Amino acid sequence: MSRYRYRKRKQLVAEINVVPYIDVMLVLLVIFMVTAPILTQGVKVDLPEAVSAPLDIKEDDLPLIVAVKKTGEYFLEIGVDKEQAIKASELSLKVSKITRQNPNVQVLVRGDKSASYGAVVQLMGILQQAGAKNIGLLSQPPEK
Repeated sequence: MSRYRYRKRKQLVAEINVVPYIDVMLVLLVIFMVTAPILTQGVKVDLPEAVSAPLDIKEDDLPLIVAVKKTGEYFLEIGVDKEQAIKASELSLKVSKITRQNPNVQVLVRGDKSASYGAVVQLMGILQQAGAKNIGLLSQPPEK
């Protein structure tokens, strides 16, 4: 018999200890659960006037301007009837006709400062459904 015995070598364990990672993830989860409701609450603000450079517009590429008053009425600023209120369905039809003729027409929304945010968002949805691709918001330069 041989006096020498072969010892089995211990095999290395190739596992990662994940307990510290679980602790960190639980702490992050608690932090996000506490801060998420705080971040989603809105604050009532009076939006400021914006300073921006005017758009370079060619004579034949005039933008289509749609206005929203604080009462929620829509106005399409084309031709003589600028001060005539227009229904949402009628607005959608007119804008879709214009966008079919010129798909790249710039549509600008002139929202009253006191208009509800929902009215402006609803108008932008109507314009997108009518086929408007380039929708922008108009702002008034600050008075000096």
